[in-house]
Amino acid sequence: MAAPSDETEPGSGPDVHADAETDVELAVRLATQAGIGLLEVRRRLVESGARPWQVMDGGDTSSQRFLADELERVRPDDAVLSEEGLEDPRRFVNDRVWIIDPLDGTREFGEPGRPDWAVHVALWTGSSFGAGAVSLPAMGVTFGTDPPAVVPPSPRDRPRLVTSRSRPPYAAAVVVHALEAEPVHLGSAGAKAMSVVSGQTDIYVHDGGMYQWDSAAPAAVALAAGLHVSRIDGSPIVYNDRDPWLPDLLLCRPEWAAPVLEALWG
Repeated sequence: MAAPSDETEPGSGPDVHADAETDVELAVRLATQAGIGLLEVRRRLVESGARPWQVMDGGDTSSQRFLADELERVRPDDAVLSEEGLEDPRRFVNDRVWIIDPLDGTREFGEPGRPDWAVHVALWTGSSFGAGAVSLPAMGVTFGTDPPAVVPPSPRDRPRLVTSRSRPPYAAAVVVHALEAEPVHLGSAGAKAMSVVSGQTDIYVHDGGMYQWDSAAPAAVALAAGLHVSRIDGSPIVYNDRDPWLPDLLLCRPEWAAPVLEALWG
C-alpha cells in the first residue's frame, strides 16, 4: 500500500465500497491506512519544528477524522465508540458497535523514533467481537482477527511480562515477584498486547484502569489467536458497556493464565 502524499489526509486511500469488504477486511484496512497517515503526519510536523504536544494533537485529530469519516461512509448504520469522538447514543441500542482508538500511545507518538504506539479498530456485535485489527505503523505490521495471528512457541521457562514504561501497575509487580518474570517495558496498550501475540512477551496484566477502546481491538486479536483474555479475577470482559471505563485486563499465553490468577488471588 502506497504512503499518502503530503496533500492527503492521514489514512486516505483508494475508494472501497461497503459491499466490497468484510468487517475484518475493513478493520484491517482502516487500522493500516490510519497508521500510514499517522506516520506522514508525524514526519511532516516534526520536520516543521512542531512541539511534541502539537505532534500528539495533530495525530489524534487527523486519525479520528479519517476513521470516523470512513465508518460513516461504509458502515453508516453502525454505532461508534471512540476515544476522540463524541458519545454516539446509537451504541446503546445497536448490536454493531465499532470501538476505535485512533492513536493508542499518544505520548510515544510524540517522541520521534518511538515505535510503541498503535491504531485500534474493533467491531463488537452484542456479545462478542465480529472483527478486530491493531496496526503498529512504525513497525510496518497490522494484526487482524481473520486470518488470526499465529503465536509462536515460547522457549522460555521464565516468562516475560510486559508493563508500562512509566507507571508499572501493582498487579504487574505482584506477578513479576511470584513468577520470577522478566519485566519488559513498552508504551501503548496495543504495543504491549501485540508483543504477547507476536511471542516477544508472555503476559500483559494491568490493574491501573483503562478505557474500552484501549483494549477492545487488542483483545479481539488476542482471542482470535487463542490467547487468554479476561479481567484480572478471571471473569470475561464485556465491551460496549454504558460506562467506557475498564478497571483491569489480563492478556497472556494460555499456559500462564492459571499461574497469574493464582499469584494475584492465591
